[in-house]
Amino acid sequence: MEQQAAVSSKTLIKHPTTVIKELQPVQKPFLTIGIIAAVILFIAIVSTTNMVQGVLYLIGIALGVTLLQARFGFTSAFRRLMSVGNTQGLQAHMLMLIVATTLFAIILSTGFSFTGVEPAGYVSPVGISVIVGSFIFGIGMQLGNGCASGTLYNLGGGSSSMILTLIAFIIGATAGAYHLPFWMGTPSLEPFSLATSTSLGYGGAWAVQVIALLVIYFILVQFAKWKNPPMMKPLATTSGWKKIFRGAWPLFAAGIVLAILNALTLAVRGQPWGITSAFALWGGKALDSVGVDVASWGYFQGANGEALSQSVLADSTSVMNFGIILGAFIAATAQGNFKPKKLKAGPASAAIVGGLLMGYGARLAFGCNIGAYFGGIASFSLHGWVWMVMAMLGTGVALFIRPLFGLNNPKKNDLFC
Repeated sequence: MEQQAAVSSKTLIKHPTTVIKELQPVQKPFLTIGIIAAVILFIAIVSTTNMVQGVLYLIGIALGVTLLQARFGFTSAFRRLMSVGNTQGLQAHMLMLIVATTLFAIILSTGFSFTGVEPAGYVSPVGISVIVGSFIFGIGMQLGNGCASGTLYNLGGGSSSMILTLIAFIIGATAGAYHLPFWMGTPSLEPFSLATSTSLGYGGAWAVQVIALLVIYFILVQFAKWKNPPMMKPLATTSGWKKIFRGAWPLFAAGIVLAILNALTLAVRGQPWGITSAFALWGGKALDSVGVDVASWGYFQGANGEALSQSVLADSTSVMNFGIILGAFIAATAQGNFKPKKLKAGPASAAIVGGLLMGYGARLAFGCNIGAYFGGIASFSLHGWVWMVMAMLGTGVALFIRPLFGLNNPKKNDLFC
């Protein structure tokens, strides 16, 4: 039986906003199952494909652990800003993007690769599809109570509603894939990269983008001082080296780790971290198995068509997604917090609607909060910035919709943890 974390009165006085939470016992049976499952899947991936896929799977596990340990949110960060003016989540995003921008600039400008694959960022055109897709994604993630990464790590962490969100996410992504040729025919600009579409180069683009991110960070700090919103309280469960495995990680630390892992993904597979393309693939495979000719769809041509005919373990995004779920499960059981709850009708309905909107929106917008927002901005793509703005507007609309499903919005007197 684990002992409770000891917190002295001196510590309480020094950090009066800290929330003290009892350290739960390690869920050893579940933890053991998670580790065994992770090892078996690693062996299956390597034996079926190659070691590169195995490495990407391990990166996925690291991403899942990081997301769970910090409860690193994209959905919650947007919602807290739009509802009560709390900027802490967005400040962590800006730090994450600054680190990722720096690492991506180095990798993309030098062509650095661990595997010999020429690295390329996510640079997509800005048009009607991106504007509409990111807007409805913003609504969907607030109804589903989780974005793409949030769906995976919360599912691994024991959130029952995320089962419905993921299923609906896959259905929405598949529908989006089917309709994508139509949306690609709507008006759009050419793909624009601050680094390659201008004379700045990666060095100049890095300087401009980092300055922009720092300015946004400064504005967020000043906005918080003016708004004086309720603050997120540090969660204390333990200290010392145990905090790495069983404690709550600071958002800023998690943001830096996520940026490093995204850059590592770029250097290993030649593309940044992504999530939702796998959902369209899973849906396509499911339909293909029951006789639907998905291979004739415009979306499933070229590389997507090849992925459709191969094992799902050969798809790097899929194996990383599996890793995120298992990594989060292992982290949650190590914390003793894997405790699924019964679903209520309202939140369950919201999870389904939110998943459908996110899946469909992600395909239209060339990605989700990871592929379009995180990966797009780090790749110096204009579409990443547009995605951020439109998803934020979608969040604002969703705040009026959430109560219809029995979902509460943050309020001024809330205690954020």
